[in-house]
Amino acid sequence: MCRSIKPLFNFDPPATDEEIKAAALQFVRKLSGYDHPSQANEIAFNRGVEEVAHAARHLLGSLVTDAEPKDRDEEAAKAKARIEKRFGPRD
Repeated sequence: MCRSIKPLFNFDPPATDEEIKAAALQFVRKLSGYDHPSQANEIAFNRGVEEVAHAARHLLGSLVTDAEPKDRDEEAAKAKARIEKRFGPRD
């Protein structure tokens, strides 16, 4: 799947509209095979992004959990540590 799509559920603060739209854009790019659609497909592509973002917002608003919300900074630090372990330190 798209490696650049990050989990958005159960974070404090909650996912922003920009994060949801970015994930939707990556998903539609993957499905369509277009990084940048042609003019002929631009309307359908953009409509797809909006519809996926709408569905994602609805999904995130409907999910429930008893787990404590994750801290964004802490999760980013963990991800950075995993990357450094896998690829070595970056300059």
